[in-house]
Amino acid sequence: MIKIGEKQTLKIVKKVDFGVYLSENPGASETDEQEKVLLPIKQVPETAQVGDEMEVFIYRDSKDRIIATTNEPLLLKGQVKLLKVAQMGKFGAFLDWGLEKDLMLPFKEQRGRVNPGDEVLVSLYVDKSNRLCATMNVYENLKTDSPYKKGDHVVGRVYELSDNFGAFVAVDNCYSALIPKKEQYGNIELGKDVEACVEQVREDGKLTLSVRERGLVQIEKDAEEILKLMDSYEGVLPFNDKADPEVIKYETGMSKNQFKRAVGNLLKTGRVQITERGIRRV
Repeated sequence: MIKIGEKQTLKIVKKVDFGVYLSENPGASETDEQEKVLLPIKQVPETAQVGDEMEVFIYRDSKDRIIATTNEPLLLKGQVKLLKVAQMGKFGAFLDWGLEKDLMLPFKEQRGRVNPGDEVLVSLYVDKSNRLCATMNVYENLKTDSPYKKGDHVVGRVYELSDNFGAFVAVDNCYSALIPKKEQYGNIELGKDVEACVEQVREDGKLTLSVRERGLVQIEKDAEEILKLMDSYEGVLPFNDKADPEVIKYETGMSKNQFKRAVGNLLKTGRVQITERGIRRV
């Protein structure tokens, strides 16, 4: 049986001027259209003969015909890969996946807005019309056999944000992981990579992650930068955490929330005092 979206090893059952017909069934007749698929002449080896086996990928061409190719697609069914958005269309985005015809990513299968040039994490599926499409709903195709253990630092792509559960992450773009809401810190964005620490390897192999540890490290780093800035002002910063965000950004390079977290750390550890108009080093 010819399986769209998969690599198959098929036999040449007929040679024609424009290519060869391939089939699992060496006895496929002229009328067995469901059992044969065309491999265009430009991809047929000169020495190919009827009865030879060839490994090919099955998909639909620009005229919506099922066809074989010896070219290697960047994505197969069951896989999760980063693909680049080539262009936008009326019904969705088109992804470059290494074949002549780009792969459709329908709007309904997108998570957040995508634009030409973006790299999106997707899986492959066959739609109701027996056409290959991409989806950003990759959960079912992520692996659960990662080599990581508790305490390891990892990098992954955030592919879904849930108000109830937290941030769903594909570690190394292939392993299933979750950052629970209580373990989140800072600005975690859909479609962006995040650095995190493995908190737990669950019985099912999925990873529980935390960015809280990295957040605490960043707070301490920001606190040290504020102390250095205070030294340049002879120990008294001429503004406090109630200052205009633009002033804070200009003076420290930090957002107001980032600045407030660092100042809070300095207060907690007894290294500064906040006055009505500024912050004094203790």
